[in-house]
Amino acid sequence: MDMPVRSYEHFEAGHGRMTYGRLVRFAEATNSDPVALLSVAAIGSAEFAQRCADNKLMQIVMIALSELNDDLGEDIVYLESGAIIGGMTRLCKDLAEHVRKRDTFAETWLESRAPRMNRTISPESGRFKPRVSR
Repeated sequence: MDMPVRSYEHFEAGHGRMTYGRLVRFAEATNSDPVALLSVAAIGSAEFAQRCADNKLMQIVMIALSELNDDLGEDIVYLESGAIIGGMTRLCKDLAEHVRKRDTFAETWLESRAPRMNRTISPESGRFKPRVSR
């Protein structure tokens, strides 16, 4: 984190001044999401930052909002709260649905193909033979 060990120990113990620069260096050193770390207090969940470490969810959201700001500039004031809430709600539902479909796809695929691996041993020959489905 480009700081003396004693300063880091002080920082890790929760003492000392927290700056965005230190937070970013910490996130880089731990391969976590600096924006998710910042949002822990607002969301009320330390686990949220841990869950965002790999996919960088909050960092991606902030980059997208930054691009929206660049695109709209002063016109961003014309975004209505209802439109923002509706758009964010749809986005969150779509992301949740994506995750759930991904999980069920693998389970469904495995369940449909697992019976191919079921075999029995023939009492006559002692060899494996495919199990007949009824």
